[in-house]
Amino acid sequence: MKPRVICHMISSLDGGLHLSRCSTSPDGDRSAWSAVYEQVHEQLDGDGWIVGRVTMAEISTASAHPPAHAAAVDRRRHIADRDAGSYAVALDPSGKLHFDGARIGGDHVIVLLGSDVPDTHLAELAADGVSYLVAEAGQIDLAAMLDILGREFGIRRLLLEGGAGICGSFFAAGLVDELSLLVAPALDGRAGHQAFIELGEAGLADKVQLSLTGCEALPHGLVHLRYAVTPMS
Repeated sequence: MKPRVICHMISSLDGGLHLSRCSTSPDGDRSAWSAVYEQVHEQLDGDGWIVGRVTMAEISTASAHPPAHAAAVDRRRHIADRDAGSYAVALDPSGKLHFDGARIGGDHVIVLLGSDVPDTHLAELAADGVSYLVAEAGQIDLAAMLDILGREFGIRRLLLEGGAGICGSFFAAGLVDELSLLVAPALDGRAGHQAFIELGEAGLADKVQLSLTGCEALPHGLVHLRYAVTPMS
């Protein structure tokens, strides 16, 4: 069964994704906004969270370290821990991420990979105790991967937390059930700044409908907006 996907993001008033590049506010600073974001993350009570390669590379900065004598690897999947209870999921089509262990912040790591990732990378992940799922062919089928996450790991609620590219892909595929957006009292204002959802020229027109389900003022000038997301056929 596909997990319920909640896109949980924070942005400036004009949609800026990188608050470190935005204006400040007398109501609070960037560290205070981040702390509130994490508090809401906990309140959303997800079984796991998922980010793209660039975001995960900022969290896990390990270098490549393939085992010297690797055993044969499973080209489909490697499930190292299906009872972890909490999971950190990374979308890494080209196999560029590396880890120094099986967990991040106590959450078991699962990597979603493209079909042409080499055996040496799979062997490295397996040796580190990391779970992985490999696409059958071509581009990663996000819907199929979500089904496996639900079936094999018991993930029922998954928090989609960026970056902009992975968020756009999930929305375009009709896989997001809810948008949880914290809006900070800040402005980006740079030409061509990256929004918290990005899908290139295709955009999301005629792909989804949003229905407001909640609006709450939070500390440090933040506003929490919640929307039900309905894919359009």
